Amino acid sequence: MASSSGNDDDLTIPRAAINKMIKETLPNVRVANDARELVVNCCTEFIHLISSEANEICNKSEKKTISPEHVIQALESLGFGSYISEVKEVLQECKTVALKRRKASSRLENLGIPEEELLRQQQELFAKDQFDSLDKHTQWGIDFLERYAKFVKERIEIEQNYAKQLRNLVKKYCPKRSSKDEEPRFTSCIAFFNILNELNDYAGQREVVAEEMAHRVYGELMRYAHDLKSERKMHLQEGRKAQQYLDMCWKQMDNSKKKFERECREAEKAQQCYERLDNDANATKADVEKAKQQLNLRTHMADENKNEYAAQLQNFNGEQHKHFYIVIPQIYKQLQEMDERRTIKLSECYRGFADSERKVIPIISKCLEGMILAAKSVDERRDSQMVVDSFKSGFEPPGDFPFEDYSQHIYRTISDGTISTSKQESGKMDAKTTVGKAKGKLWLFGKKPKGPALEDFSHLPPEQRRKKLQQRIDELNRELQKESDQKEALNKMKDVYEKNPQMGDPGSLQPKLAETMNNIDRLRMEIHKNEAWLSEVEGKTGVRGDRRHSSDINHLVTQGRESPEGSYTDDANQEVRGPPQQHGHHNEFDDEFEDDDPLPAIGHCKAIYPFDGHNEGTLAMKEGEVLYIIEEDKGDGWTRARRQNGEEGYVPTSYIDVTLEKNSKGAVTYI
Repeated sequence: MASSSGNDDDLTIPRAAINKMIKETLPNVRVANDARELVVNCCTEFIHLISSEANEICNKSEKKTISPEHVIQALESLGFGSYISEVKEVLQECKTVALKRRKASSRLENLGIPEEELLRQQQELFAKDQFDSLDKHTQWGIDFLERYAKFVKERIEIEQNYAKQLRNLVKKYCPKRSSKDEEPRFTSCIAFFNILNELNDYAGQREVVAEEMAHRVYGELMRYAHDLKSERKMHLQEGRKAQQYLDMCWKQMDNSKKKFERECREAEKAQQCYERLDNDANATKADVEKAKQQLNLRTHMADENKNEYAAQLQNFNGEQHKHFYIVIPQIYKQLQEMDERRTIKLSECYRGFADSERKVIPIISKCLEGMILAAKSVDERRDSQMVVDSFKSGFEPPGDFPFEDYSQHIYRTISDGTISTSKQESGKMDAKTTVGKAKGKLWLFGKKPKGPALEDFSHLPPEQRRKKLQQRIDELNRELQKESDQKEALNKMKDVYEKNPQMGDPGSLQPKLAETMNNIDRLRMEIHKNEAWLSEVEGKTGVRGDRRHSSDINHLVTQGRESPEGSYTDDANQEVRGPPQQHGHHNEFDDEFEDDDPLPAIGHCKAIYPFDGHNEGTLAMKEGEVLYIIEEDKGDGWTRARRQNGEEGYVPTSYIDVTLEKNSKGAVTYI
């Protein structure tokens, strides 16, 4: 069965015949290759069916050869009787064509064309046919190359559009926040912003892929296609020129041959005339001599044409051998090499197409890993704590409302009526006052008071006010450090100018120094003022905690002194102040050493790094030296210390290791 199926596949109708039939039937319609293949398969199957049936009819008739009658009977038995008339017409046409072919072949023999000429014409037609086939194939190769270039171009446009859409998406969802925005940065938001950044980098890699394809693949393909067209045109022109030159040589040879043949016939006629006159007794001697001269002339011309024909024939044979064995094979070889280079170039472009994508895979993998790390960095507890810290007010929960006994006046006696009445009335007034204070102060569950923002942030809840003040103090300390550095730089520049007057005038720096000193004084005053407000807030927080503890024991004692929620009020007399500061606010460091009594030590410290202490008000120290702490860091980066000999001054907080003593008396501490 397998062998029979293989033979069936080999026995198919020639596709050239099917194509010719389709073209003759449908001259203005273009038929796809798949449709042509389907027509071939259908025709083959139909022929197999008719052949099988005709073979059975032939066997039944005990014949060894299938005749046209057997085929007609097969059509009738298979139900294709309507085709019989057309089949008979085609059979008659085939017989007519076969008869004409036999006549044509006999006419060809009668023409007397030698076998060599027929072979030459056959070789010429074969070469021309092969040349046309190579022409079509090379043109198909260039068309395929340009088609692939078009495919690469469309892929580049897809990559560019994809990268552009990704960048627009990132731009659309990127946060548009100013530098002063203080919205809490939750880990989920930070992770999303990191994912957007990684996606933006991913879009950049897609652009890299597009650029690499455009430069390495598409551009190279277009340049090579242009060169390939020029090379193909040159080779085809060489082939046509070689064929034209061979045709010219053949025409020259053919002309010389025909001329030689004509002269030979003329020489034969002249010889026959001479022999007739020579044998004729009535012919004159002059006629015989004239015929002889004519014979000699024709014979001589025939010999010359013979030599010319021989030379032309030798030249043509040489040129034909050169054409078919040297020139055409060389042109075919060049076309073959050109086609192989085209195939190699396509292979390189395929590889470059894949390499453009493969080069960015590591970076794309890092982008994806960055997205995964961003997803893992989300911390729900941290976000919750951030929400708590952002909206924590610092208010104390309201205390319990006292019981108001309105039934006491029913059972009071005459002897103690006045005293009890006064106590009850005072109790009522205290309770009403407490309730009245409680109303309008419960910001946690009510509305916040509306009004302009104050400089000390007293319009904010305690906890938020403390954060705002601490942020302002940190900003002022940074500005103070910047101004101090500028002052130090100006002093150094002034010293250089004083030592080297040719470099500049020291007096020109005095306005800038004065402005810097004013800025330093202003910043120090602002820092002290905000530190006082911060101490006030933290002091109220500590006192509020103590009062809350005492209210748990006896809440009636404190209800007349503060509001139930423990919030601050605008009345300074109703607020509990923090511990008083031991010294006022001054402009310079030297003013802080004007106290007559030395401040007590609140701890000790050990110098981690040496400090020169060249500036006024500072204290020099060596590495490992132990000093007494008499005043903590106020937030400006300086701690006040004292040696055992009583020398005092400020040292950098970051240069020392501080150890504070518990329950130290007289300590001056700024939180």
